[in-house]
Amino acid sequence: MNTVLKELNRNDLPEIMNLFRETFTGPPWNEDWQDEQLENYLRDLTEVRTPVILGMYADDILTGVSIGNIRHWCGGTEYHIEELFIRRDMQNRGLGTQFLQMIEEYLKERNIRQIFLITDRNMPACEFYRTHGFTELPEHISFFREF
Repeated sequence: MNTVLKELNRNDLPEIMNLFRETFTGPPWNEDWQDEQLENYLRDLTEVRTPVILGMYADDILTGVSIGNIRHWCGGTEYHIEELFIRRDMQNRGLGTQFLQMIEEYLKERNIRQIFLITDRNMPACEFYRTHGFTELPEHISFFREF
């Protein structure tokens, strides 16, 4: 399988939306994304000052997407990943690992040496990131309030 990494932009949103919906409406997420809500969500993530939107194409088919942005921090410049996903029918084939390696090479070429992300503890992605050398930050905690 021939895989390539491509920089994506807002013009690619329809293709990203289709893959996002296909990925997250099924197990284990089973999320309900309406068109307008999904488009607004992806615009929130991509219409920032320093977006980095990367796509992995396998045999010319969009197979993985990473949406994030660059943040400048006292410890260095970081890539904050907001969403990273692989097509459901292509998962568990090593493509996530390959995509992550491609992202890291892309970032190294730009002198970015850190990735920061948040994921749910009870989802398979949590173990995926641990397996690939990500460290859980015990001093961090997420808060949420509904009213």
